[in-house]
This record gives sequence, C-alpha cells and structure tokens, in this order.
Amino acid sequence: MSDAKPTVLFVCVHNAGRSQMAAGWLRHLAGDQVEVRSAGSAPAETINPAAVEAMKEVGIDITDQTPTKLTFEGAQESDVIITMGCGDACPVFPGKRYEDWKLEDPAGKGVDAVRPIRDEIKARIGVLLADLLPAA
Repeated sequence: MSDAKPTVLFVCVHNAGRSQMAAGWLRHLAGDQVEVRSAGSAPAETINPAAVEAMKEVGIDITDQTPTKLTFEGAQESDVIITMGCGDACPVFPGKRYEDWKLEDPAGKGVDAVRPIRDEIKARIGVLLADLLPAA
C-alpha cells in the first residue's frame, strides 16, 4: 500500500454546516489515514451552531473549525472533491474524482432538523471510506 494518504475536500457554499459535519465525521472515522479539508465558495463568519450541537451529540467536536474560502490550490491538491450544493461556484479540475452529495442545507435550522442531515452524512462517509480504504 502506498504511503500517500488520500486527500478529500468537502465543499459547500458557506463551509459552515454540511462540509464541516462531513469533515468532522471523516476525521473521526478515518483517523490519520485520510487528509481532510473543507472549504466554501462564499464562507460564513462562523460555523452553524446547530451543526456544532448535532456533532457534539455524537462525540465529535467541530468548534475549533473555521469556515475557509475555497482556493484553486486546495482543490488542485485534493484527490477527491465532494460538493454539497455549491453548484457552478465549485470549480472542476480534470482528473479529479468528484461526488455531488445532494443534502439539505442546515442553515437557519434548529438541531432537530440538523440531526437527520448529520446522520445521512455519516452514512455517506462510511461508503466513501470503504472505497478509499478497502483494506480497513
């Protein structure tokens, strides 16, 4: 097996909810076997508090994360780019693996509405991990 870790970039518009939860799940479930990044096409000032609370309920702390602007370099250096509702604002790079996860936007929703989104992201991360790390 190669020493190179796969790099996954999660992208949504504000980098405050879906992409932050996905990054939190992947870091939690993959440990140091995958390099995890997240970014937004128009990042918010802070992470969605309902997303923080929903993740805290499952033992994952994302309070130290900050919404980050999507950069050409960040996308170019990633092996897998997973978009979540950013549409045409997300750049396309030839030769990269892309997935577009159709997920409800948690912006403006309470924690009760965010839990199902969190759980759907966890299920998708499980499928992604099985593909990225088949021996795991």
